[in-house]
Amino acid sequence: MASELIPIIKASAKGLLDSIVNIRRDLHQHPELSFNEKRTSEIIKSYLAKHGIQYTEGWAGYGVVATIRGNKDGPLVMLRADMDALPILEENDVPYRSLEEGIMHACGHDVHTSSLLGTAVILNELKAHIHGEIRLIFQPGEEKLPGGASIMIDEGLFTVGKPDRIIAQHVHPPLKAGHVGFRSGLYMASADEIYITIKGKGGHAATPHLCIDPIVIAARVVTALQEMISRTKDPMSPGVLTVGRIFSDGGATNVIPDTVHMEGTLRAMDEHWRSDTHQRIKTLVDHICIASGATNETKIVTGYPSLVNDDKVTSMCREAAVQYLGEDKVHELPLRMTSEDFAFYTRLAPASFYRLGTGWEDPERNFPVHSNRFDINEEALETGMGLMAFIALSEL
Repeated sequence: MASELIPIIKASAKGLLDSIVNIRRDLHQHPELSFNEKRTSEIIKSYLAKHGIQYTEGWAGYGVVATIRGNKDGPLVMLRADMDALPILEENDVPYRSLEEGIMHACGHDVHTSSLLGTAVILNELKAHIHGEIRLIFQPGEEKLPGGASIMIDEGLFTVGKPDRIIAQHVHPPLKAGHVGFRSGLYMASADEIYITIKGKGGHAATPHLCIDPIVIAARVVTALQEMISRTKDPMSPGVLTVGRIFSDGGATNVIPDTVHMEGTLRAMDEHWRSDTHQRIKTLVDHICIASGATNETKIVTGYPSLVNDDKVTSMCREAAVQYLGEDKVHELPLRMTSEDFAFYTRLAPASFYRLGTGWEDPERNFPVHSNRFDINEEALETGMGLMAFIALSEL
């Protein structure tokens, strides 16, 4: 029974904690943007080699896939961690603050990577108990389309062995360290990028009748897009369209510019509505611009699909977490309109994406992911590597 291994796993996780904290801090000090994770990859390979764990490299650029085989045949389970950082200037005053100006591990991928390295060591020590095979996926480029997951799949990640299960964890500041959260079924939204350029006719701000004002047209487009979302979406199915950036080519207090650019995101839980909405957006922008005498170029970049956790796999992971941590530390998660390229994996194999609590007792210290003040209670690393090892062993 895997439960008999819990004391051994917990002791191993506790013993590894200091070294895994050091790796996490090193990665945090030297963050690398999507598809540029060269140094991070070298650290991963060096640590795996030190512990005699085989790996292949070069996946989606700097990705690494480690393999641990048991002594008996059985299922193939994949465990995934992402590696990349964000273009954010860190504002934390800590010894391990980012040394790379304007780049920060603000989404906890340093935690995911270091934790999975600890998991790898624990599983390698216990491989005599494994019936099957475990592959540990250190994936680049989660934060940037088309996503490292889609590239690794295209490169044959599942061709060399389609997993019976694929599992990942993600930092979650609202939960305290030592706690985790799960949700079966639909969990996270799809994410598409919207780029709109409105071309009018510039001129003097005092003579708008001689111009075609793209700023006024852009304002009308923003409002119309919000009305379109609220009137076409099933109110029982979440969906969000946000215009996050508007800027013009030129313009001043007394100048109407020729061109305005708009950038935004579309989030959805319904894949059919998502697809239909792409065309609705283009049609709406076209009609507003035609009515105003302007032209436009509208581009929608299809991003990550919605993330669906397999009921059976998630139930198994939740039960393993209850055994490992206690029922009081395992929570049900609400739907999220954020997105994840792990969703690509969930479309092809039974999968579960769960949340690792990283918060402190003092809620004032718990800044959200993608904040320039984001940081973690490093006690979470002990839970992260130990629980994932136990989940994998429970499967095998």
